[in-house]
Amino acid sequence: MGFSAETLLGWVFPFQRQSYVPRDAILYALGLGLGRDPLDAADLGFLLEDRLKVLPTFGVTLATLGMWVKEPALGIDWVRLVHSAQAATFHAPLPAAADVTAEARIVSVQDRGEGKGAVVVLQRVIRDARTGAPYCTLRQTLLLRGNGGFGGPPATRDETPPVPARAPDVTIDVQTSPRAALIYRLSGDWNPLHADPAVAARAGFERPILHGLASYGIAGRAVLSAFCRDDPAGLRHLAMRFSGIVIPGDTLNFRLWRQGQDIHFNARIGDRLVLDQGFAQLNQEETKS
Repeated sequence: MGFSAETLLGWVFPFQRQSYVPRDAILYALGLGLGRDPLDAADLGFLLEDRLKVLPTFGVTLATLGMWVKEPALGIDWVRLVHSAQAATFHAPLPAAADVTAEARIVSVQDRGEGKGAVVVLQRVIRDARTGAPYCTLRQTLLLRGNGGFGGPPATRDETPPVPARAPDVTIDVQTSPRAALIYRLSGDWNPLHADPAVAARAGFERPILHGLASYGIAGRAVLSAFCRDDPAGLRHLAMRFSGIVIPGDTLNFRLWRQGQDIHFNARIGDRLVLDQGFAQLNQEETKS
């Protein structure tokens, strides 16, 4: 079936519920590369069940919608789909184990034009299944590279203030593992683009690429380390645009600037910008000066 923005905007996602245990949160942290140094006490706080803290960005893996983009009725060219941006607001720290639900809806569908793709924003709210209290609100931006030119409203771009015109306050290098995507997918993102070389080739890549949400989680870990004393309660909001491809094994160079409780950041691989318009907000009572 052909692509229809109206069908997509009216799509009703099935109710999602998930129970997770400490093992799931630990596996997620391993997928981001924590534990490279087995003597790093800060990383071990997210890896050992007897003292377990949960990374806030673990929320992006919870009560997910699966490969909904493959639904024939939507007409999405899912092989050419790219996750272009991600944002989350964290309302409360995730416990080590919980039963959660998700409410999902399509927020907008915009047209970049024939041959340029469509931009879709999906919102998902993760709540505690028992109390209904929200843990996080997620906004995922997808670029449907094969579905532009349908005559919808033109795409707009959310503008984040530029990074300060000075040297960064903190720089952090993160070496990813060649196995990073194969580990990260075990947290629920089964898109073969990140594991199967044949599918990656069909999408125009020489080899499987790292999940955008893995880079997102790595960035969140960098902010926690630099400004939050490794306390998950210190992070209120995290957003960024995926501006370049990350291959498992690449080293991400983060540059971070602090202005009060606002953090601006980006990340490069060599001279190539791969994470852009990075923005985080901190919870004031939980952060250090």
